[in-house]
Amino acid sequence: MNFDWTEDQELFRDTVERFLTGRDIGARRTQQAYETGIDRARWQATAELGLTALAVPEDNGGLGGGMFDMIGVAETFGRRLSADQWLENAALPGLLAGLAGEGADWIDEMVAGERIVAVAFAEPDRRYALTPSATVLKRQGDGYTLSGTKTLVLGGMAADTLLVTATMDGASVLLACDAVSEGVDRRGYRIVDGSLAAEIAFREVALPTSAIVSRDWSGVRRAFDRAALLAAAELVGLGDRMLDDTLAYVREREQFGQPIGKFQALQHRLVDAYALGDQSRSMLYRAGIEADKADCSTAIAGAKSLIGENTLTIGRDAIQMHGGMGTTEEMEVGHAHKRSLLLAQLFGDARANLATYAKEAA
Repeated sequence: MNFDWTEDQELFRDTVERFLTGRDIGARRTQQAYETGIDRARWQATAELGLTALAVPEDNGGLGGGMFDMIGVAETFGRRLSADQWLENAALPGLLAGLAGEGADWIDEMVAGERIVAVAFAEPDRRYALTPSATVLKRQGDGYTLSGTKTLVLGGMAADTLLVTATMDGASVLLACDAVSEGVDRRGYRIVDGSLAAEIAFREVALPTSAIVSRDWSGVRRAFDRAALLAAAELVGLGDRMLDDTLAYVREREQFGQPIGKFQALQHRLVDAYALGDQSRSMLYRAGIEADKADCSTAIAGAKSLIGENTLTIGRDAIQMHGGMGTTEEMEVGHAHKRSLLLAQLFGDARANLATYAKEAA
């Protein structure tokens, strides 16, 4: 199987790389310090590059990027340790946009960078269950009312539109809700990677019949599966970044009159980290082939489980080889590991994904 990137993919990856270059820890802190967690001007620049349109199908006004186009971008975001929430507020909403029919104005505005979209799918005390339970959509007159609570809504405080999973008449649906609608109550809080998430309560929110984006729950699941693979791709990039930073550090840090990188014990650990990263990339690309198939959940669950564990292992070893300063806010390796902690659990941690893999592969 040929895993070489096409010329167009290489050019686009290089463009994204240049766009993200120079976003050091200071820029990362500045961006995360915004009250809503997202810098609108920066997000507009992201849209002008085509990144908000990449995951949106051409029929819905996007670029219709293939899975490997998106995998290459996600890897680059991880390798550059970007604070731009492309996965959460562009890729996942874009994948879900493909389920919407005509006349969904929020898609055009999202593609243009004029509207930030967040996906509200996680519910308190539901662990990694995607199927909604306590968020309920009821018929009310000529429309609907929405009630329930969602947690860990990434980018939720900056969102103009919320894509919400809910249950209605015993079936699961995906709907779009204006984030400033009467009855929508948002509370922001910081999470492990320093970004801002939201807990959102919906209190009898009145919605029109056009609010329902899709009743195709299998399509919703497939979109989340593909987003999970993009999270794995960003993890691979983060693993590369942590290994590269550690290699540079052990070449400079001296003990007993020589660089610590010459110590055999550290060399063995670095080789192990390299092997884990190489294994992760192979697993990622193999799952990427399966991602275009209707039944891709098994391959993606297996890849996400392995890659998450491998990247966390690389991160822990990288921090140890940096010594005590590896845990400080001044070292990028610590920021990369914190982002890895989030992504390794987003859409299911290693144990949950392994259980899905075992169940579906049996």
